[in-house]
Amino acid sequence: MTAPIELYYWPTPNGWKISIALEEMGLSYNLNLVNIGAGDQFDPDFLKIAPNNRMPAIVDPAGPDGKPISVFESGAILQYLARKTGTFYGSTERERVAVEEWLMWQMGGVGPMAGQAHHFLKYAPSLEPPQVLPYAQDRYRAEVGRLYGVLDRRLADNHYVAGEFYSIADMALWGWCSGWEGQQQVLDDKPNMKRWLEEVGARPAVQRGRALANEKRSNLKDDRKAQEVLFRR
Repeated sequence: MTAPIELYYWPTPNGWKISIALEEMGLSYNLNLVNIGAGDQFDPDFLKIAPNNRMPAIVDPAGPDGKPISVFESGAILQYLARKTGTFYGSTERERVAVEEWLMWQMGGVGPMAGQAHHFLKYAPSLEPPQVLPYAQDRYRAEVGRLYGVLDRRLADNHYVAGEFYSIADMALWGWCSGWEGQQQVLDDKPNMKRWLEEVGARPAVQRGRALANEKRSNLKDDRKAQEVLFRR
């Protein structure tokens, strides 16, 4: 029996990418919580697995040539798991190129921009003293809106983001896009994105991955210790 993958995780949009993928791929895993609000990501033992001090990360005991391997960075983990299982990566080279295009688009665009929108719109105003920065708020709100417009137009002609097949690119995007309200976006003018969010969100594996350790999440608007760790380090 193959040993389970060790998942280093906290319930955030980046963490959900990997919990969803593991559930979708039917891979067994052990959950190792990395409480980012408590500073667990700075533990020296975790640094050996994730040198950028960010979760998620995995350790696969049955890596290449049967030897253990650790993988950090959510996009790299998704690619690794898709190659390992031969699933959710397309069946032709053209499909794989499309998956990688939209995966990189998420990693370089939607994730960072939505993350900044969350920070300046939700969290910075709750700091002590409050940091209400209209320029930053407007900039990131507008950029997320632009990106979601790109996604909506893509989904007008494609059932999923890389084409007619569900892939790791959808898994990467869904967690961030599902937070559209906190990013002060609207979906009235994005019917294709709305359809996609609902359809992907209805998948049982997505629901299980999204729910993993959800009870551990704290309200960063009120958690001063977590604010100190996450925003002032």
